Amino acid sequence: MKKKHLFLTFFTLLSIHLALGQIPIKVNEKSPTRHGPEKGTLIIIGGGTVTPEIWNKFVELAGGKEKAKLVVVTAAAGDSAALSLSAVESLKKNTGVTKVTLLHTKNLKEANSEAFIAPLREATGVYFIGGRQWRIADSYLNTLTHQAFQEVLERGGVIAGSSAGASIQGSFLWRGDTKGPHILVGDHTQGLGFLKNSAIDQHLLRRNRQFDLVDFIKHSPELIGIGLDESTAVIVQKDILEVLGKSYVAIYDYNTIIGNGEKHTVNQQEVNTASNGSFFFLSNGQKYDLQNRKVIKTNE
Repeated sequence: MKKKHLFLTFFTLLSIHLALGQIPIKVNEKSPTRHGPEKGTLIIIGGGTVTPEIWNKFVELAGGKEKAKLVVVTAAAGDSAALSLSAVESLKKNTGVTKVTLLHTKNLKEANSEAFIAPLREATGVYFIGGRQWRIADSYLNTLTHQAFQEVLERGGVIAGSSAGASIQGSFLWRGDTKGPHILVGDHTQGLGFLKNSAIDQHLLRRNRQFDLVDFIKHSPELIGIGLDESTAVIVQKDILEVLGKSYVAIYDYNTIIGNGEKHTVNQQEVNTASNGSFFFLSNGQKYDLQNRKVIKTNE
């Protein structure tokens, strides 16, 4: 009964949030991809220290140090971020890119103005810093800025983000409550949706969160759950996900949770990808097919 109440509350909150939101941005409903972007690349980082390998990949996908034009989005950090250029200087230091523009507002009128989104019209890469993901939703969800983020991908650019900047990339906003990240399904439930039909968690092993998505995905079979540990990222192009980093990424799929996940043979014995568990881990260099919900073997 308690579980049923939880999901009735979830759908009630979701309906209210959508009703109060802006008019949804234009999304290609006929996109051949199930989860990832049809064009461009996502880099979704689990928080902590972002490794040089991840920064290098971001720069490469943004066009290289000389050609890249980056926009750093600081909404997650709160209003103080608007008064400081520390995020800009940090991104310049970590990437070696000199053309970096700060983007910050909590005013929907400004987020819907052409003047505000001008830097995004030329951007080859966007980076969302950490903080609280609901602040990003409050600032940009279903605005012209949101649409401009999507257009960066459509031009073949890259969108990256760490911690809150990772979770906001999903379609369902996990840990989006204004009262704190301990509330898994809260008063903000709509993410920016760059990774469609998904819920994304971060700081996974560092904060002992590896079991938090299991029950939610079990009751939301259309979604894929992705949990990232710190200093670890997934690179998503179309529906192919690849892990880059020091630790692990957990995949939460309905079929795996109910014990009907992908099976393969090891030493003449048939085993689940998830080792008969409710999720499974991927490490650096491993790939996953989001469309078909299966691990891509190294010899494929």
